[in-house]
Amino acid sequence: MPNHDVIISDAEEKDFPEIQRIYAPYVMNATVSLEETPPSIEEIKARWRQSLDKKLPYLVAKIDGKVVGYAYAFLYRARTGYRFTVEESVYVADGFKGAGIGHKLLSALITLCREQGYKQMIAVIAGTDNVASIKFHESLGFTHAGTLKNVGFKFGKWVNTVLMQKEL
Repeated sequence: MPNHDVIISDAEEKDFPEIQRIYAPYVMNATVSLEETPPSIEEIKARWRQSLDKKLPYLVAKIDGKVVGYAYAFLYRARTGYRFTVEESVYVADGFKGAGIGHKLLSALITLCREQGYKQMIAVIAGTDNVASIKFHESLGFTHAGTLKNVGFKFGKWVNTVLMQKEL
């Protein structure tokens, strides 16, 4: 990884080709995302707009102007009783994992959601064997809230999801 500062900022429309490039391998090669076809740039932009419409943060991490990770919050559930709870997603580009970029992104996301008055943040982690993500979330104060067994199916196998929660 280059020896340069990581800049966290709001995502912009010009960032979405790089965001799509980061996300596609997670879809194609792993069960950490239960999508089976990488979304198009237009679909990713639509998701970004949904977050913005709800005034929720959608962040990118850049090194030397290049997107190396992203994170965003979205409403946990549509029903109004859940209006103070958000779910998060964080993805880091190959070659930049383990360099603290995900930590910076999720820390910023937590701060922004707390400042906006949200009270709980949920992480839905695909795979009980996804120890790296579980440990990552624990390092930021998330606690285990439950496991849903065999709720996903990808690459010919059933996938559990781990629910983790952080009080904001």
